[in-house]
Amino acid sequence: MKGAILIVEDEQAIADLLRGYLRREGFDVVWAASGEQALDELGRHPVRLVVLDIGLPGIDGFEVCRRLRGRTAVPILILSAREDEVDRVAGLEAGADDYVVKPFSPRELVARVKAILRRARDGAVLEETLSAGDVQLDRRSRGVSVGGEPVELTGREFELLAALMAHPGAVLSRERLLELAWQGEFPGGTRTVDVHVAQLRAKLGRPNLVQTVRGAGYKLTA
Repeated sequence: MKGAILIVEDEQAIADLLRGYLRREGFDVVWAASGEQALDELGRHPVRLVVLDIGLPGIDGFEVCRRLRGRTAVPILILSAREDEVDRVAGLEAGADDYVVKPFSPRELVARVKAILRRARDGAVLEETLSAGDVQLDRRSRGVSVGGEPVELTGREFELLAALMAHPGAVLSRERLLELAWQGEFPGGTRTVDVHVAQLRAKLGRPNLVQTVRGAGYKLTA
């Protein structure tokens, strides 16, 4: 997959640190010091993943995330000094695929970047097509449609829907969904699953497709 990693970070020292680690791993890197600049860079460069700081001057990171998600399905990894659950949930609700708290290990962050891109790559080469009613999911193209109309999902939302559609009628616990869709990498706990299920229902326009099984988890029905 071609394209650069877009780092959106107003502190140059942190941006330089990330650029150094990512470039040593063979990634092309583009730096934006503000949300406005990030939105401009997205239109000027092919971008494969965004590392997004929350504490930005001008437009804050949450709003940048929402605007990016309105324009593209490119994976977004939030980088933030805010570690409260409410901030993690806010980041996910804005459309982020992962959330890393400062201070962070550059090696861990690079590993998370690779894991996100690996999931996107692996999903892109699979031939499997899944369906539930008029909802269609194509793992090869990572496309989802409802009634023949395309629906744009984040990477996490896509993986969650794929996990549910691969087990129609089966009750999957939140812990199991974290394993399937997050591969145990996201530390935000099972509340993360609830947030993403709510987002899926809203975007698909099929609130009864994913049913809550009280005390057990979720299941997909046609």
